[in-house]
Amino acid sequence: MADWIRGALTLTILETKTSNEYKQVIARCKELFRKKTVDYGTAWRILRLPSITDQIFIKAQRIRSIQEKGNQKVDDPIVDEFVGIINYCLIALIQISLEKEEGLEIPFSELEPLYDHWASATKGLLENKNHDYGEAWRDMRVSSMTDIILMKLLRVKQIEDNQGKTIVSEGIEANYQDMINYAVFCLIKLGYHQVEKN
Repeated sequence: MADWIRGALTLTILETKTSNEYKQVIARCKELFRKKTVDYGTAWRILRLPSITDQIFIKAQRIRSIQEKGNQKVDDPIVDEFVGIINYCLIALIQISLEKEEGLEIPFSELEPLYDHWASATKGLLENKNHDYGEAWRDMRVSSMTDIILMKLLRVKQIEDNQGKTIVSEGIEANYQDMINYAVFCLIKLGYHQVEKN
């Protein structure tokens, strides 16, 4: 078998593996989102976009702090923070979709299609980038991906401070989607997709 064929097959197998692992991670994140919606309703609807961005920033900063110190004093594992990053990014994207809606309480049955839409669109973005970059993320460190999430957050904060105006940069939505994808990569590397649902 020619080397280029072998390489193409290997990449296809890896891309399929990534797609399956990605679906497993998002399914677990969505289930947690559903349970929290049942418990708390949609209190997050009161948050303005910069407040959601700051919530994501706190989670990413905690992960980096634990990575640098090598230990933690609060038992919440960092995988929970990555899940929180994913769900808050999806909340931000849903909030953008609901910009003209005034109601605060929205049942999960109405939120689910929006959650699924943004999760699917974000996975599509991942698959396009993964095709071009050839699964490069698998050779990255979780700490490096944490730094990239923080960098994306600083970009979003800057865009928000500029009232959403950019000259050449991607918009806020694309940055939230990139953060979701890097957080999913981190969770895959940490084995989160392999843990059975409770």
